[in-house]
Amino acid sequence: MTVELNPKFKGRDFLAIRDYTSEEVMEILELAQKLKKMQKEGIPHPLLAGKTLGMIFQKPSTRTRVSFEVGIYQLGGYGLFLSPNDLQMGRGETIKDTALTLSRYLDGIMIRTFAQEEVEELAYWASIPVINGLTDLLHPCQIMGDILTILEKKGTLKGLKCAFIGDGNNVCHSLLVGGAKVGMNVVVACPPGFAPKHEIMAQALKDAEETGAKLWVVEDPAEAVDGADVIYTDVWASMGQEKEAHEKEKHFARYQVNASLLGKAKPDVIVMHCLPAKRGREITDEVMDGPNSVVFDEAENRLHAQKAIMALVMQ
Repeated sequence: MTVELNPKFKGRDFLAIRDYTSEEVMEILELAQKLKKMQKEGIPHPLLAGKTLGMIFQKPSTRTRVSFEVGIYQLGGYGLFLSPNDLQMGRGETIKDTALTLSRYLDGIMIRTFAQEEVEELAYWASIPVINGLTDLLHPCQIMGDILTILEKKGTLKGLKCAFIGDGNNVCHSLLVGGAKVGMNVVVACPPGFAPKHEIMAQALKDAEETGAKLWVVEDPAEAVDGADVIYTDVWASMGQEKEAHEKEKHFARYQVNASLLGKAKPDVIVMHCLPAKRGREITDEVMDGPNSVVFDEAENRLHAQKAIMALVMQ
């Protein structure tokens, strides 16, 4: 089995799914499927032999760190973990100077941080590809792994109904855009005041015009999951919002993904969670550990989707 990398991806940043066409998103997913098959069959695929990835973590992580570090290793490269204590950025060096310096040493940068503007500024000054590992606004790598999982489990994407239950957060934002790119219908169920950002919804709706996807927001979670092929949830208070968690629980109590809500969807619905989960809050043990859950398949697919992204942009 051989892999050919489309040269049009070379050197590009991966900051948001909106920056890629529907065809390009599908090409990334196809490569991810191929790389996953090769990894499972023990076929070496050192597409990035000798290349280095700097991994900047302003926010802690389990899945992002391990999947990127293992992924670059399986591609034949080396991953360098960089915490705030490891960089002069933590002591006042500008993002510009950091980007210009790291570009002299590395072949790519993955950054997991708070502000989307930081990622965009880093990418502006860097002469090497920058990959968005998470910001408060977007989580594009997560959603690429999620869409890969849905494609594996359902065999198709176009026309499926995905119900996101919870806060209109970074995961929700990228899911709306990702769904629009692949023709998947996405409905968000959230309390008043917690809807996805208007500008993200507007961008997603624009993309949906090309693929025929339908995107909408409701308040009633039961209405959202009616006829759903996929139910997706996330923590009610994202990282950095811990002080708001108690107050948010009052608004989100009826948005728990439990057996009762699951019963209102299709019998073969799959349940997803980007993790880490607050078991017993946004999702029950019964559902997360139940037969409809694909949560840990989804977590694994972060590895394969990100390998495809790295291979293409860092080639």
